Amino acid sequence: MEEKQLKKMKSQSKRASRLLKIMSHPERLMTLCHLLSKEMTVGDLLQLSHLSQSAFSQHLAALRKEKIVSTRKVAQKVYYRISRKEVKEIISALHKVYC
Repeated sequence: MEEKQLKKMKSQSKRASRLLKIMSHPERLMTLCHLLSKEMTVGDLLQLSHLSQSAFSQHLAALRKEKIVSTRKVAQKVYYRISRKEVKEIISALHKVYC
């Protein structure tokens, strides 16, 4: 393997590792599974969770910080959706294997 390819792989593996680390919490994975097929309000997502509102908000904040999810506001409601193509592909693959 060429030096250039090796450097690129190393860089990409670090990016992938960071992404997988942030996604690896079970509550975050479940949230991403719910968002795979449609966007949802924070209230709808919270109802599907077994966490308190403050704990759940921290998980959403972590996903937003890494730009894994994005939001749009309509009146008083905030809708979440997966914003990165590679995240959708990873969650789809996990869903096929485990669900």
